[in-house]
Amino acid sequence: MAEPSRRAILNMIAGAVTLPLLGPRAIYAAEPSAEPLFAACVKQPDGAYAVAILDDAGTIRRLHPLPDRGHDIAFDPVRRRCIAFARRPGTFAVVFDLAGESEPKILSSAPGRHFYGHGVFSADGSLLYATENDFEAGRGVVGIYAAEADFRRLGEVPTGGVGPHELVWLPDGRTLAIANGGLDTHPDFGRVDLNAADMAPSLTLMDASSHRLLASQVLDKSLSRLSIRHLAVDRRGAVWFGGQYEGDPAEHPPLVGRLTPGAGVDLFSLPPEIRPRTRNYIGSVAASADGDAVAFSAPRGNLVFALDAASGRYLGDAAFRDGCGLAPAARASGLVVTAGTGRVARLETADGLALKPVAAEPVAFDNHLARLA
Repeated sequence: MAEPSRRAILNMIAGAVTLPLLGPRAIYAAEPSAEPLFAACVKQPDGAYAVAILDDAGTIRRLHPLPDRGHDIAFDPVRRRCIAFARRPGTFAVVFDLAGESEPKILSSAPGRHFYGHGVFSADGSLLYATENDFEAGRGVVGIYAAEADFRRLGEVPTGGVGPHELVWLPDGRTLAIANGGLDTHPDFGRVDLNAADMAPSLTLMDASSHRLLASQVLDKSLSRLSIRHLAVDRRGAVWFGGQYEGDPAEHPPLVGRLTPGAGVDLFSLPPEIRPRTRNYIGSVAASADGDAVAFSAPRGNLVFALDAASGRYLGDAAFRDGCGLAPAARASGLVVTAGTGRVARLETADGLALKPVAAEPVAFDNHLARLA
């Protein structure tokens, strides 16, 4: 499918303030406030794609149109702007400010590269790091962009693996953890996995200042079909990951793991009755605001569950149809969950697990939810 022109994208985004779906709710304060805001890529009833900005009650406050399906959003808190990345193997990303006061910036991936749907800003907002595929060589890279210089691409760093997906900052603010999912894709073939028989998923730690790879943890060969996709960091600095198993559906390998820098990887088996319900697919991972619990979504199984970050103890699970997006809520032990059905819920992880629906919007929320903080 041909990429839309820059003019077409700008024309779409210029109408963001007057979208009829939201009516008078399509306005919110541009200045930071005590009220937490969230962002998610969505599909609207007419089939158009957008980024939705939600409040803590789950109400959509504004929509920013996208030219095609988006995946995740990175947030620059210094300049209050977001960048939404195309779903893999897409080649566009759209930068917009929360108030809608400046013209959006449309980024195209570098020649021979496509985005993998995720990125992060540096703490001062000056740099953007995005996971990308060098699809002719079949290797993963992190593209580095000067956010203060019109997002000029400065270069790239190999991730030490294939199919990099989500990347997150460790608490030191200089180390990036990168999930190499192990799957190679090409824009000419859509989402067809080109190397399923030769997967080697891994987790890589990279020093963002020196661009040096500090460590790489490759999963055991028996788990070579477990694609590592999504990450979250707990308050102790451990990196939690969720996988998507590309092997025999009748098998139920551990889908959840934890990388403790300097101490290797621990894998956690779910309760026997839960394993088949996950359908071997973890859609999102997020830590609670206090970092004491880590939640996982299994949208194909209509399930969310959580583990205690310190011990790995299973805290419980809750049914939530097509629930996938996860982000820390205002309450320290809680999270917000979004679903493809348009429903929004709060997940409480203290004293077990409890899920409470709080809103329903006329959109289909995509896989991820980002807290704008």
